[in-house]
Amino acid sequence: MIDVGALRALRAVAASGTLARAAEELGFTASAVSQQIKRLERQIGVPVLAQAGRGVVLTPAGQAVVDSAPEVFQALERCAEAAQSVSEGAPRGTLRVAAFSTGIRGLLAPAVARLSTRCPDLRVLITEQDPDRALHSVDTGTADLALVHDADGLPAPSPPSLTRRHMHTDIGDVVMARAHPLADVARPLTADDLAGHAWVTSPPGTVCHQWFRRLFADARAEPDVRHLVDDFATQLSLVGSGAVIALIPRLARPPLGDGLLARPLRRQPTREVHAAWRHSADASPAIRAVLAELALEHLPRGRVSGRGGGPLVQ
Repeated sequence: MIDVGALRALRAVAASGTLARAAEELGFTASAVSQQIKRLERQIGVPVLAQAGRGVVLTPAGQAVVDSAPEVFQALERCAEAAQSVSEGAPRGTLRVAAFSTGIRGLLAPAVARLSTRCPDLRVLITEQDPDRALHSVDTGTADLALVHDADGLPAPSPPSLTRRHMHTDIGDVVMARAHPLADVARPLTADDLAGHAWVTSPPGTVCHQWFRRLFADARAEPDVRHLVDDFATQLSLVGSGAVIALIPRLARPPLGDGLLARPLRRQPTREVHAAWRHSADASPAIRAVLAELALEHLPRGRVSGRGGGPLVQ
């Protein structure tokens, strides 16, 4: 009988290319992963890995095992779901969730807080991962559920083993000090309104920087970027000085307090947030419970009002 842990270890090695990276993904030492692979080779009677420079590659037999592994894991998962259904489908046990940082802050944290009361036997473990890595973790079985966002309007490609569901649309607003000249504009802001003002932005390569560049795509002059900062709390500290403004997604934004306000844009930048899980876990009471909480309507923080009747999102 093939050991399931050893099978999972081989699949992780196949995906990562080295024992060290597979061990990091699985939370083991490289020595432990090596022992699991050797145990698997003893069980099936043939080598499954071969050295290739500083890394390893699958032997033909190892590739055949990895190709068959998804069916094994799906069968085991269906077995577990059947047992949970027999026990009235109550969410219980541990659910491992991989998610991007602002999704954790704006969506998962409130959901987990509600679940702790509604489902006391369910333990949710959250790991921060970028969308591509989160989807990989669910596909390989090191996570049960992923929360991911699209990149520049394009969703991260999902393995065929996963189910995806749209959960939320995140929106970006311009945040400024209440004394800033734009605070008196009693309508959604346009690119012309924003021209000539100084900014703090997220670094290149981030979704928020793509949003920022798109705001000024047709501008004749380059925007005045004073600071490149990845942490949104730090951006807000700089905005509080009154010298700069920032484009910040609502999921990333804590309550602004009395000194700051957020103005909507006429052409609102958005990103779509999806949940993803393995097809074989469709019936999971734990996943269904988390999805139900994530699907609840998320209202804007604070009130919506403004000076002179203009919109103000706090």
